[in-house]
Amino acid sequence: MIKSGIAHLWFVTIHPFDDGNGRIARALTDLLLARSEKTSQRFYSMSAQIQAERNEYYRLLEATQKGNLDITPWMSWFLDCLGRAFENAASVSAAALAKAQFWERHREAELNARQRLMVNKLLDGFDGKLTSGKWATIAKTSTDTALRDIDGLAALGILKRDAAGGRSTSYSLADFDSSAPPPR
Repeated sequence: MIKSGIAHLWFVTIHPFDDGNGRIARALTDLLLARSEKTSQRFYSMSAQIQAERNEYYRLLEATQKGNLDITPWMSWFLDCLGRAFENAASVSAAALAKAQFWERHREAELNARQRLMVNKLLDGFDGKLTSGKWATIAKTSTDTALRDIDGLAALGILKRDAAGGRSTSYSLADFDSSAPPPR
């Protein structure tokens, strides 16, 4: 881990190519981490985590390069970033497992393509409240068909009507462990 952090820093500091140094440094980092683990299976991506934190990455990289050659702050950030990459991978894995368990529980349910599409959107962390109007728009169908789809899922115990009713009626999954965060 230490070796990959140092290699990344020095590669982007040397900046040997006109273009692509950052991508190559991230690939080098992932390669060194993979080699250190001595396994062919990796469930996290340091490259993706660096991309997600690129503002702090660039700030720290510049401070380290213009500093007094003390790479301690850089290494501290790098290892913390690696820890966050592990945490995100665990989150994604937990969400995927919860989704797989949900579908396993409902494997006998006969759902049409629109219902599967919308349930998967809910399982993946649908943003906002799901209404029949949103359902119709996303599934490219009429509001009446959307309501039939929703009613069918409610009858199967997959969807439930949220507390607010009337024009603001919304729906959520009735049978899902929402403690598992959606993938990022």
